[in-house]
Amino acid sequence: MHRIYLHPLPVRIWHWINAAGFVLLILSGLQLRYVGLINVVPFRIAVATHNIVGFVLIANFCLWLGFYLTSDRIKVYHPDLNLKRFFQGSVDQALYYGFGIFKRAPEPFHVSVYSKFNPLQAMTYQLIMLVLLPMQIFTGILLWDLERFAGVVAFFGGVRVIDTVHVLIFIFFVFYLPAHIYLATLGHKPLTHIREMIDGYEEEEAEEGADAAE
Repeated sequence: MHRIYLHPLPVRIWHWINAAGFVLLILSGLQLRYVGLINVVPFRIAVATHNIVGFVLIANFCLWLGFYLTSDRIKVYHPDLNLKRFFQGSVDQALYYGFGIFKRAPEPFHVSVYSKFNPLQAMTYQLIMLVLLPMQIFTGILLWDLERFAGVVAFFGGVRVIDTVHVLIFIFFVFYLPAHIYLATLGHKPLTHIREMIDGYEEEEAEEGADAAE
């Protein structure tokens, strides 16, 4: 077993701010969507919380993007242009998650500093960080001030379209969060991956005959 410094400090700070913010946005979003059915806090406080946390996470996203655009760590988000290898890796990883992990089969993917996502993770995180999250930010800003952005809202089909996109992505994140937490428990021990997002170091089994030093 050897350790790889996989998660730099800016990424870890971004991750935990994002995690806390997502929980608050989901809870306040449920309060806003189901007003009258859910009455945990007054509607006005739910609106203020949703707006404030939303802007905090927008700033947090900009810091994340700035770090990767100015760091060689951006390589972890480079797509694998070898489609055959990517497809085979995705199948192997899916079989591991579905069957192999319950039979203690070896992990098919091994991390490195510039390759920390298995094929399924790479596809998922690129979709989330480069497509869904920017769309959620964009629609959220439009809904924040419909009067100011009336022209843009009309261009994209009106409030109902913008709100539907925002809510559909919200639903995706509601289901994504518990799945993400579950997958985070699939390390060598249940808290291994969670600890890695605190100290930055990932534990990786050294291949037989390989130098354990990174």
